[in-house]
Amino acid sequence: MVAKQTGEGPATGRVWRARPAWLTFALFAVLVLALLGTFALIFTTVDAERVQREQAARTSAVLAALDGIVAATLNGETGQRGYYITYDRRYLSPYEQGHAAYTSEMAALRARLGQDIDPRQAALVDEIERLGDAKWAEMAGTVELVRRGELVEARVRTLSDEGQLAMEGLRQAVARLELTERARLDAASDSAAAAEARVMPSLGLLAAIITIALVLGLWQVIRTAQAQAAAANAALIAQARDRADLLAQELNHRVKNLFAVILAIVKMSARGDAAAAPAVDRIAKRIHALVTAHDVTQGRLDGEGEVDLADLVAKAIAPYRSDSERCNLDGGALVVSGRHAVPLGLVLHELVTNAVKYGAWAAPGGLLEVRWAIEDGAVRLVWQERAAQTLSVPEDGVPAREGFGSALIRSSERQLGGRIVRRFSPEGITVEIIFPHA
Repeated sequence: MVAKQTGEGPATGRVWRARPAWLTFALFAVLVLALLGTFALIFTTVDAERVQREQAARTSAVLAALDGIVAATLNGETGQRGYYITYDRRYLSPYEQGHAAYTSEMAALRARLGQDIDPRQAALVDEIERLGDAKWAEMAGTVELVRRGELVEARVRTLSDEGQLAMEGLRQAVARLELTERARLDAASDSAAAAEARVMPSLGLLAAIITIALVLGLWQVIRTAQAQAAAANAALIAQARDRADLLAQELNHRVKNLFAVILAIVKMSARGDAAAAPAVDRIAKRIHALVTAHDVTQGRLDGEGEVDLADLVAKAIAPYRSDSERCNLDGGALVVSGRHAVPLGLVLHELVTNAVKYGAWAAPGGLLEVRWAIEDGAVRLVWQERAAQTLSVPEDGVPAREGFGSALIRSSERQLGGRIVRRFSPEGITVEIIFPHA
C-alpha cells in the first residue's frame, strides 16, 4: 500500500500541473472559433447590406427611367394631338422633345439594368421598347399626314385603336417591369434583415464565451500565482540575480573585447605608414575614450556607491571632443548616488551622439555647454547646444515621430525619479535634467 501511494503521488501532481496548459489551449481554441464565426457573420451581414444598397440604387434608377419613358410618350402624344387639332406647328415642339426624351430614357433603362439582368426582365424591356416604338410610329404617321394636309386619313388613324392599344400595352409592360424590380429589392432587403437577425444572437454568444473565458482565465492566473508564490524562495531569487549579473559582466567583457579588436585593426591598417601614424594615434585615443565612457555609462551592477557627476559628464563626451568641437563644462565636483549612474550615463551618451550627428557638433564651430548644480535638494543639469549654422526644427518644437533615443530618455527619466525636458530651437537643443540628489 505504501509503495502504491508513493508511485501515484508524483504522477497525479504532474497531471494536475499539466491541466492549466490544456485548459488554456481549449479556451483559446473556443474563443478563436467564436471570433471567426462572428467575423464571418458580420462580413455576411455587411455584404448583404451592400447588396441591398446597390439594389435600392438600381431600383430607384430603373423606376425613374420607366416613369421617364411613360411621361415622354404622354408628352409626345399631347403635342401630336394638339398639332392635329389646331394645325399649329408650335405643338410639334413638345412632340419632338418627348421623342428625344423617350430615346434617352430607353437607353438609360438598359444601362441601369446592367449586365446581370434576368431573362424575364430582358423580355419585358424588349416588349416596352417594341410597344413604345409602335406608339411613336403611330404618332409620327399622324403628324406626317397632317403635315401633308391629308386630314381625313389623319382622323381615321387617330380614331383607330392602334395608338390606344400600343399605349395601354406600354403601361402594362412598364408596370410588370416595376413589379419585378421591386421584388428584387424586397429580396435583397429580406436577405439583409435575415443576416442582421443572425448577428445579434452570435454577438451575445460571443460575449458569453468571452466572459466565461475571462473568469476561467482569472481562476487559472490566481492558481498559477499561488503555485509560483509557494515554489519561490530566497535561494532561487539569489541564483537568478547571480545569473543576471554574470550575463551583464560577460556582455561588458565582450564589448571591451570588441573595442580591442577594432583598435588592433586600426593599428594594423596603418602599420608601416608613417604618414598615417598621427591619425591612427588620434583614432586610438578616441577608441580608448569610448571604452572609458562605456565603463562609466554602465555604472555599477549593484547600483551602490557614489559617482562624481563631473567625471561622468567628462568621460561621456571625451570620445567626441576635439579642437573643432568646443565644449564648456561648469559645475565642479558633485557626487550623486550610484543608482543614477546608468540612466544618467545613457542619457548623456544619447545626447552627445545626437550632437555629433545632428546638433552643435555636426559641423565645425559649434559649441556645447553643460552645467550642473544642486538646487532645492535636487540635481539640475543643463545641456545646451549652439550650432554654427541654423538647424531645422519642427514648427511646434516637437519631433514628428519618437525614435529609440526618445524612448530611452523617457525610460531613464522614470529611473532617475525626476524629469527631463527638451526644447528645440534653430540655434540648437536645450535639455534640462532634474533628479533627486539623495
